[in-house]
Amino acid sequence: MKVLITGATGLVGNEIVKLCLKNNIEVNYLTTSKSKIKNKQNYQGFYWNPKKHDIDVRCFDGVNAVIHLAGATVAKRWTTAYKAEILSSRINPTQLLVNTLLNIKHNVKQVVSASAIGVYPDSNTNYYDETFKTSNTSFLSEVVHVWEQEVDAFAKQNIIVSKVRIGLVLSNKGGALVEMMKPIKLGLGAAFGTGKQWQSWIHINDLSKLFVYILNNRLEGVYNAVSPNPVTNQELTKTIATVLDKPLFLPNIPKFVMKLVLGEMHTVLFESQRVSSKKIEDEGFNFKHHHLQPCLEHLLK
Repeated sequence: MKVLITGATGLVGNEIVKLCLKNNIEVNYLTTSKSKIKNKQNYQGFYWNPKKHDIDVRCFDGVNAVIHLAGATVAKRWTTAYKAEILSSRINPTQLLVNTLLNIKHNVKQVVSASAIGVYPDSNTNYYDETFKTSNTSFLSEVVHVWEQEVDAFAKQNIIVSKVRIGLVLSNKGGALVEMMKPIKLGLGAAFGTGKQWQSWIHINDLSKLFVYILNNRLEGVYNAVSPNPVTNQELTKTIATVLDKPLFLPNIPKFVMKLVLGEMHTVLFESQRVSSKKIEDEGFNFKHHHLQPCLEHLLK
């Protein structure tokens, strides 16, 4: 098998590339930076510039599947301009891939695209599975709707479409966990708001395995990429402090404070999504990291 990966040099992309190569899956990858193009055996880089609709079509040579991860981070202050960038960084690359495949001979049979659990509404009581009829209740849910809609266009070319709704990714190499650890290490850790909001998390190794599992088993449709045991924000903060052996004595951080600091992006910290992993487990996928404390101990010790 040979896959084309977009967003291959990001946090999640890096892990997926490693796992593919380990499983003897050859990797082509697209990058917007010519300096990041490497040509090794089984690992080849190709240039693209989605803003200018520019792509090196040789990237599809011999490729059976696409893993599509490209998209600007949402963990940055949401100015009006940056919100437009978050949307366009998901729309333009997807449209470029769809249109290119329409116009060339290729052997692509499946596209596995990243998505996000931000599509589910904020709720402390709901337990969401993939059948939930989502609607645009927030900026993030709008982003995911637009993103998934663009990805669905591959299906018109008889390509299997799989969408992976990713939760809070836990990694010691970057992302949310590294940021959450900083104040806790200084003894300044605290939960956000009531601390009762649900956080559906996943260990980065399980996430990369889940992508490759969907690919190998040609699973179609939407799958939640979250561990079987979501926790509250209070529990997450407390467990990080326990694993780092740091005290946690400060009062919870009120919403208005984070709104001042982060602007509209503060909603990411306060929205509650308790999400089910049952569908992917029913397909035979086994999570190695299903409980938070051992997961954090694996990453931080």
